[in-house]
Amino acid sequence: MTHSISGKTALDWAAFEAELAPVETISEPVLVKKRSRDFFWYSPILNAQLRKSFGDLVALPSTTEELAHCLRTAHAHDAPITLRGGGTGNYGQAVPLDGGLIIETTRMNRILEIGEGFVRAEAGAIIEDINTALHEQGWELAIFPSTQDIATIGGFVAGGSSGIGSVAQGMLRDPGNIVSLKAMSVTDTPQERLFEGDAVNQIHHAWGLNGVITEVTLRTVPHRNWVHCMATFDSYRDTYAAGYALSCAENIARKLVSTQDARICDFYPRLESRIRKNKHLLVSLVPQEDMDAFRALIAEQGGQVDLAMSEAELKEAKIPLVYEFAYNHTTLQVLKADRSATYLQVGCPTPPDPQAIADLRPKLGDDVWQHHEFALLDGEIVTFDLPIVWYSTEERLHEIEATYEANGFPIFDAHICMVEGGGLKNADYRHLAWKKRMDPKGLLNAAKSREWVNVKDMDPEAIEAMIPG
Repeated sequence: MTHSISGKTALDWAAFEAELAPVETISEPVLVKKRSRDFFWYSPILNAQLRKSFGDLVALPSTTEELAHCLRTAHAHDAPITLRGGGTGNYGQAVPLDGGLIIETTRMNRILEIGEGFVRAEAGAIIEDINTALHEQGWELAIFPSTQDIATIGGFVAGGSSGIGSVAQGMLRDPGNIVSLKAMSVTDTPQERLFEGDAVNQIHHAWGLNGVITEVTLRTVPHRNWVHCMATFDSYRDTYAAGYALSCAENIARKLVSTQDARICDFYPRLESRIRKNKHLLVSLVPQEDMDAFRALIAEQGGQVDLAMSEAELKEAKIPLVYEFAYNHTTLQVLKADRSATYLQVGCPTPPDPQAIADLRPKLGDDVWQHHEFALLDGEIVTFDLPIVWYSTEERLHEIEATYEANGFPIFDAHICMVEGGGLKNADYRHLAWKKRMDPKGLLNAAKSREWVNVKDMDPEAIEAMIPG
């Protein structure tokens, strides 16, 4: 009997499932469809494109041996494969465009080793679990996503680029942040390969298209007594200027600096009476020992510290941790109340220029609410705008993007499910060369790459020769 939920993959999935034994599987269509989705619905454009894309079967291997068995079986039957961790991606990374087998890694979740300045864990380990284990030994991840309670470490490395900690530690790709990783090939005899140093970027941020990440070693830093802080200001210009000042302050450590339009705060009901109404918001994490300096800086910048609580105090008060109001959690907080919102990803002039931000605001229109994240890039403080956009039409969305671009703010497309979109914009031939080595049949969700069809018959060395420069 041949059946296919996706309607695209003509395999006898009942026989395929039997062949995967003893690996645990899910074939119930409702559950398979649920695991065929991630947070692509942040984008109305991606939602229209991807909401009817489903896999045919889910496998949940719990060991590398079971994972290898899944990959070997898929290779033998030319079955498309989509990798899935916690499903927190925003671009459809975990959506099986060609149907087929979904491999969920969450059963491969062991924390393997904690050492001086590093942690080694299986790809399916939940990031919050890793941080909890690290805290007990006096460490914490240098960088982690705002979705750490459900995101896996393998998914973060496969799809992430920055996060909580980037304002101090840089981008995930920066030397030393990913110490090493292991990835398995999709071949008749799957092999694990170790990538260390700069070689990790041959696999990192490729959305799982060029190898199956099995294990990750990340840099850790000493755990600090972080205070969750919120400060408010009368103008967005002053808020942004304060964020820049805090990001550069030599006497204040920080793990997060985020600034948000006052109108966004109306969608934070749990902050009602905790922060001043109709004021622009600065969200930060500052160590306890630097709080006097932090309060002085906020006052010098014309603001007021409205909230300064420990993690335990926040939990007691039933208030989310402050990073749940940062990065794309900001977007999520709004979407919980109104699904007509979406967002963009926008670069900003460097060094950060509060006046340029202020001059741009009236040009954007009332349907665009600014939200900036501060990060360290190539040794310099930069910002990214992740604005709330009230979606009306695709034409209006492109008009907003054009306004940003015309004023010197580059757009990184948040509404495309191709790996060549977003921050990359162009094909990464180093990633594609490694896809050819690790996945010669192109079974790992190759539909996510526009360029793969043009290079799939080339040798890896010939693909690498296409790298610019």
